[in-house]
Amino acid sequence: MKKLVLLILVCALALGLAGCRGQAKDVTVVPAESKIYTQAEIDDAMDVAIQYFKKYFSGCTLTEIHYIGDDKLDGYEEFAERNQADDVIVFLSSFDVDSSGGDGSLNANSTYTNWNWILVRNDGGNWKHVDHGY
Repeated sequence: MKKLVLLILVCALALGLAGCRGQAKDVTVVPAESKIYTQAEIDDAMDVAIQYFKKYFSGCTLTEIHYIGDDKLDGYEEFAERNQADDVIVFLSSFDVDSSGGDGSLNANSTYTNWNWILVRNDGGNWKHVDHGY
């Protein structure tokens, strides 16, 4: 019984600490259409970007994210080449920064729009975050 209580406390603490990081609740996900990727592939890649945001963008709240579209991927092929990957996918997002300025590298009390999230993968495997920013 003590182990169960301890496990519950550890889980509650972990969830509480996760809430101190970047947040993505109430994020607007714009529906995507693609002839290159299935909706499941887009969703999987988007989940990787959102999880990265939650982990590393403390003091920030993700408000919107969407796939840039097949026709705009050509400009990002260098990321696949640079990372010896077969596929690249890119999202644009908007997020709010609180008074802390995130990790100090962002403008406090501001909103960032058109923020890129670049992910790659090989052989239809798992997506990997390789870059973000403007």
